[in-house]
Amino acid sequence: MPQTVLNGVLLDESYELSFQELCDTCATSEEWVLQLVEEGALEPLNFTGHVHQSEQWRFTAVNLQKVRTAKRLQRDLQINPAGVALALDLLEQIDQLQTQLHCLQTYSRDE
Repeated sequence: MPQTVLNGVLLDESYELSFQELCDTCATSEEWVLQLVEEGALEPLNFTGHVHQSEQWRFTAVNLQKVRTAKRLQRDLQINPAGVALALDLLEQIDQLQTQLHCLQTYSRDE
């Protein structure tokens, strides 16, 4: 069986990327990331509500993962940026509910 070597960088949640670094790392266009910000799917750390100040934006590693997920959603489901934003929001809510459920199950086992 052939082996595949994967290269990557582990990022903690405090790691920050510039707008350009985010686009380059995710191999996506600046326009597409701007659309995700406009739709509310991404929020830069220093976002003032002005899309024209993108060169000053900073993004967290969490945003990096969101962009990668958004790319897969758009590619696989062929949905527009508004649909991607909705799907990302729903996935985040599911994550939060699963975390709460896990905590409740752990708490009830400890009693």
